[in-house]
Amino acid sequence: MSKKIRKPIKKEKDFSGKIIKILSQNANKPFNYKQIGAKLELDDTNSRNQIIKELKILASQNKIIESEPGKYLVKAESQDYYEGTIDMTSRKTAYFICPDFAEDVFIPTNNLNRALDKDKVKVYVYNRRKGKRPEGEVIEVVERDKTEFVGVIDMQPNFAFVSTANPKMYTDIFIPKDKIGEAENGDVVLVKIEDWPKRADSPFGSVIKVLGKPGEHNTEIHAILAEYGLPADFPVEVEVFAQKIDTSIQESEIAKRRDMRDTLTFTIDPKDAKDFDDALSFKKLENGNFEIGIHIADVSYYLEEGTILDDEAYQRATSVYLVDRVVPMLPEVLSNFACSLRPNEEKYTFSAVFEVSPTAQVINQWFGRTVIYSDQRFAYEEAQYIIETKDNTIPVDVSITGESYVVSDEITEATLKLDELAKILRKKRMQNGAISFDKVEVKFNLDAEGEPEGVYFKVSKDANHLIEEFMLLANRKVAEYIGKQKKTFVYRIHDEPNEDKLIAMQTVIAKFGYKIDFRNKGDISKSLNALMEEVNGKKEQNLIDTLAIRSMSKAKYSTENIGHYGLAFDYYSHFTSPIRRYPDVMVHRLLQYYLDNGASVDEETYETKCLHCSNMESLATNAERDSIKYMQVKYMQDHQDEEFLGVISGVTEWGIYVEIVSNKCEGMVRIREIKDDYYTFDEKQYALVGATSNSILQLGDEIYVKVKNADLVKKQLDFHFLRRAE
Repeated sequence: MSKKIRKPIKKEKDFSGKIIKILSQNANKPFNYKQIGAKLELDDTNSRNQIIKELKILASQNKIIESEPGKYLVKAESQDYYEGTIDMTSRKTAYFICPDFAEDVFIPTNNLNRALDKDKVKVYVYNRRKGKRPEGEVIEVVERDKTEFVGVIDMQPNFAFVSTANPKMYTDIFIPKDKIGEAENGDVVLVKIEDWPKRADSPFGSVIKVLGKPGEHNTEIHAILAEYGLPADFPVEVEVFAQKIDTSIQESEIAKRRDMRDTLTFTIDPKDAKDFDDALSFKKLENGNFEIGIHIADVSYYLEEGTILDDEAYQRATSVYLVDRVVPMLPEVLSNFACSLRPNEEKYTFSAVFEVSPTAQVINQWFGRTVIYSDQRFAYEEAQYIIETKDNTIPVDVSITGESYVVSDEITEATLKLDELAKILRKKRMQNGAISFDKVEVKFNLDAEGEPEGVYFKVSKDANHLIEEFMLLANRKVAEYIGKQKKTFVYRIHDEPNEDKLIAMQTVIAKFGYKIDFRNKGDISKSLNALMEEVNGKKEQNLIDTLAIRSMSKAKYSTENIGHYGLAFDYYSHFTSPIRRYPDVMVHRLLQYYLDNGASVDEETYETKCLHCSNMESLATNAERDSIKYMQVKYMQDHQDEEFLGVISGVTEWGIYVEIVSNKCEGMVRIREIKDDYYTFDEKQYALVGATSNSILQLGDEIYVKVKNADLVKKQLDFHFLRRAE
């Protein structure tokens, strides 16, 4: 009888990585070859010999230490062992982002080892040879970025699975029977991952909240908030605390403040605004200059440090503006009433008051607590009417009161002079290298049930720029005042743009005949401004605006001042919106503390707070973006039989992205859906090329499309390709 031949065990891909992983996970425990073999579930002679060989190679490379004969420990600072974050793709692979590497390290699916998107991980890196992309394997999940996920529950007899619509979440979540709670099959639920056993394909979790049925309006809005860990309501104890705050105006407090109630003061805000956190005052001085006050709601007077209300505001860090609602940072008693600078009411404010020359030069400045009385509330449209017509009779179709009314000569004159000064300030900013991004904002007309009836675009005009310039002035001067004292402060910083992204953008815009001047920093900003002006109103405007914004670094909060590239300011902070931004509250507190001659505060403490506020701002921005996508899909559901003219906004190997001209809704036409030829993706041309006709579909081309599928849960639109525009 012939002897049975045992097949040799194939060497694992980069066997050394497996060994380092085992030693790294047991950093203080020495292992011999038998123990490592047992961990790898390999006990044949060939495999053990391979382990012995690899151990000796790793020891000779000084990556592991032979702590005693035949036993090994991982070296504390192995050069192939790094910490960083995971960036998942939609293809179940990932990239490891770490400052030690010029390019991101590829992580194959089978090397993720239970790591999820944005997790902080330890990774063993191999394939570091010249010319080869580095690859790695997750050794340990150091810290989960998030443990709560939104998904749809699929009930089985004795358990359930929850699958998410997030393309970067590559696994569903297993829910044991006793942790399903009141969820029913098909519900949208919020689940918490509690464990991920080593041999389990899916993490184990529990249902912590039932959000409702998929596709229902409130369900989807609450799902967006829950996905980013944002609250929908205030805890009862916080609401009760806020209700007990004394919000009355006291003579004893007025006596401590600069009294500006007799100075002409008014607000200009969106017509649907409920919280007015800034007002302008205006006075002509005898020397021909003007006294201009930027008055900001004194939130820090009511929001005392260390209270549960302050803790809640800090955790939220920002108000969240969804398409159909605002999730405020502060309870309504403060945000819409006590702190809101409503007309014909006395209010406590924190102010920046400037003496300004007719050429918009700041001659003198003063910062401190004030009390004001707002004489008038304007919507942007009303102020814009005065600026454009010089007429002080607001017509019915512009008036927010629903009736025509006459604005006093004093307020009309102030509005026109402030507009004149704002235009000078704006021109100076642009000359200094500031970049103007007046990107079109998509807004929806909603009915009583929150259903979209129509789409319109919000465009900034002179009245918007008027307010913007004086808010920028206050923010800049407050930051400059503290910054020059070299004291710890909360700055709003913005780094220079990513040159690689700008070069990639140049490749795209060149197809439309545009270019960026790369000679120096000043030329880049000038050419970007010229580009923004040139594309204004053209079919490719939104695409190019989006590309330009994506090429920019993200603005953030920090105690380390590097200036603000986009605004061309050496010093900049956020002082003007404390009702909706916690950093502004911190700025008010620090400014008052330093005005009272306080010593510089601990930088590390405030840097931690800055990081938290930047992170919460990012989550809020993502939620706001998702809510717009959701509403666009919802709007398009009711227009499935219509033809739409669209512009190709993206080209990939699997299809083209198309943005509809009339409403900015973006969806995909899959390559197999384009029937007039067989198309393939040409990476160099960034286009789809027809095999027979050689016809090209590329960025900026106009085509007609029709809705194929509108998925509310995934917030995705699929289009049918109809024909090219003539």
